[in-house]
Amino acid sequence: MDLSFTPDQQAFRAELRAFLNENLPARLSDKVRRGLRLTKQDYEDWHAILNARGWLGVNWPVEHGGTGWDAVQRHIFEEETTAAHAPRIVPFGIAMLGPVLMAFGNDAQKAHYLPRILNGDDWWCQGYSEPGAGSDLANVQTTAMRDGDHYVVNGQKTWTTLGQHANMIFCLVRTSKEGKKQEGISFLLIDMNTPGVEVRPIVLIDGEPEVNEVWFSDVRVPVENLVGEENKGWTYAKYLLTHERTNIAGVGFARAGLSALKRIAGEQMDGGKPLIQNPFFAAKVAQVEIDLMAMATTNLRTIAAAAAGQAPGAESSMLKVKGTVIRQTINALTRQAVGPYAAPFVSEALDEGSNVEPVGPEAAMPATQAYFNNRKLSIYGGSNEVQRQIISKAILEL
Repeated sequence: MDLSFTPDQQAFRAELRAFLNENLPARLSDKVRRGLRLTKQDYEDWHAILNARGWLGVNWPVEHGGTGWDAVQRHIFEEETTAAHAPRIVPFGIAMLGPVLMAFGNDAQKAHYLPRILNGDDWWCQGYSEPGAGSDLANVQTTAMRDGDHYVVNGQKTWTTLGQHANMIFCLVRTSKEGKKQEGISFLLIDMNTPGVEVRPIVLIDGEPEVNEVWFSDVRVPVENLVGEENKGWTYAKYLLTHERTNIAGVGFARAGLSALKRIAGEQMDGGKPLIQNPFFAAKVAQVEIDLMAMATTNLRTIAAAAAGQAPGAESSMLKVKGTVIRQTINALTRQAVGPYAAPFVSEALDEGSNVEPVGPEAAMPATQAYFNNRKLSIYGGSNEVQRQIISKAILEL
């Protein structure tokens, strides 16, 4: 297997770099580099720039308005955009719902929703997790009872990322209590402006209400908002999660984080010398860099298999586990590098235009925020403990 990039792929990388140099607003890249909070408008501005170039639907086929890129091109895109400090593409519509609709939605759903995802008319969020259904997703209790040409939805979703921005939510709902738990779940699209939908923010330890509770009280949803067949939602959920877990590995994000770690460790002094020259600390940095290089190679192998038409299976679980552990290790080392300045965390200092003075060097507040926020990486998308069980069964046959 040849893991080197072809001349065409290198030319594609050069094209990406030229585009980013010309079109990525300095204001946005500066916010990302400095670890400041991005607003809804920031994300929408970047989405619009990419969409104007035809580069927003990175994992979509051309016939649906996507790039038609292969897996290697998408990998290069992630590498270059993270290296340039571009905002991430918010994944819920593009990377999650879009592929599900293409695979399982009907023609009317594709015609209506896919263009709206690309042009920004709809901001989607994910309604999977519940207080008793996180790692055990088959335990979903939110119900959708058929009433004529509507479903009546009651229940609660939690940890709904960026739900405060969303006007639409795709949900797993229970439409039957017969048989196995997995067999009674359906995949439903819900307008969040429907009467009975309530969004309640959850303020995280970093001071940001990034996630939410979403409550449904007798919410009437048209039957045509059902994706695929009733009681077949578990199949669609697994399809979506496979794509999500591979994306969570975040090779590009890890490389950008490692670069920042080295820079910060080169600026912070320890005993009159840069911290990066401390043998003990340098050894930790070297180890996580080795781990990242190995994971990147595994990621390329998985990408090569996908380019050959093979669907990712347990490999996505491997990448999810290792990728999140590496990113959390980089966050922890960066927090250690800023030393005592990581302790007096002032959340407001991360807001653009804030007049609150950060404590210590500029890197201190973002380092602490990333450390706090990314503790969730090993939980969402299927906890790492569950992924290890998948690996042990599917690969080790235990």
